[in-house]
Amino acid sequence: MKSIVTYMVVLLVAAVVLRIDFYVAIVYLFLAIYLLSRLWAQRLRQALRAERHFEKRAFIGDRVPVSLTLRNISWLPIPWITASETLPVELATPPFHQEALALGPKESQTLHYEVRCQRRGYYPIGPVRLQMGDLLGVVKHNPLQVEPSYLTVYPRIIPLQHLGLPTRSPLVALPARSPLFEDPSRIMGVRDYKRGDPPKRIHWTATARAGRLVVKNYQPAIARETLICLDMSEDSYARGELHSATELAIIVAASLAHHIIVEERLPVGLATEVWDPLPRDQVRHLLPPRTERAHLTQILEVLARARVTSGISFTNLLRDASLELSWGSTMTLVTGRGDSALLESLLVLRRASFAVNVILVQPRQGFAELRQHASILGVQLHQIWHEHDLETWR
Repeated sequence: MKSIVTYMVVLLVAAVVLRIDFYVAIVYLFLAIYLLSRLWAQRLRQALRAERHFEKRAFIGDRVPVSLTLRNISWLPIPWITASETLPVELATPPFHQEALALGPKESQTLHYEVRCQRRGYYPIGPVRLQMGDLLGVVKHNPLQVEPSYLTVYPRIIPLQHLGLPTRSPLVALPARSPLFEDPSRIMGVRDYKRGDPPKRIHWTATARAGRLVVKNYQPAIARETLICLDMSEDSYARGELHSATELAIIVAASLAHHIIVEERLPVGLATEVWDPLPRDQVRHLLPPRTERAHLTQILEVLARARVTSGISFTNLLRDASLELSWGSTMTLVTGRGDSALLESLLVLRRASFAVNVILVQPRQGFAELRQHASILGVQLHQIWHEHDLETWR
């Protein structure tokens, strides 16, 4: 633009000095073209609209179609547009998608491409840079940038029956030593009616036979809740295996949550402290046990965004999470740490009457010795080293 202005000034000076009408006409012509092009470009910038559409959630291995619609809401045509979409390298190679097009008055065009979900995560699709101008290219202005949209790629889910972990099916009796809870689905007998017993407990058939009011006596049971406690501290895993170990731990947690909610239809929750790119901060997630599919989606979204962090205490996380659980709930610990601090936490949880399972992911210390100590506490230990172990473990 500076060169054009300079050229017109030179023509104007020449026209004034030489007093040639042709030069004056040329100056007026270029001035008119310049002003018209500038006005045209400003109107086009206000008239262009861009919309991006795609499924916001996917699993590893999915191909997600993306459509970018460019719309001209003005009666003036847009002679040319270059659209350059920025993409993460985890989703596409090369990490951009670029096309050139033109839009007539009130016209719209849709650009189509797809991204390949190769790793779990929370990825931006965009921003897209839109460069446009007039027909002659007289006016150049800064590109128009459209903010990115975000795609959540869930971690891989492996069928849990291959893992060999003990699970508490709704069909399995869960007796408790202390009658803090009762399961109305399991009747262990009848007893005489006492003042204060609710009418719904009256066993009418047995009452007719006995000739007096009797009520159902339910079997005491423990809570059927499971809390998955995921350790995402970088200090809990070997430095050289930090990425692979934490990714494997997330796969285990996702597989557990999916199996318990979908297959067993029991409540499950998640407790973890991670670096979360959504708020861009270190966040502690404490999701209480629930059974809804929407709750499973929430757990998977947390696991999809989870990144390792530092300066956290897994012991404190276990303590705080246990305060919100019902008596007798199951706590499944997924970690790479197998030291004395973990054993102390197991002792505290067992004394609090929680059922505890521990899955050690690529543990740094001797597994046999740790299992021996844990067995004394009544805690089952499992170890995995590779994703293949999850697929073949019976």
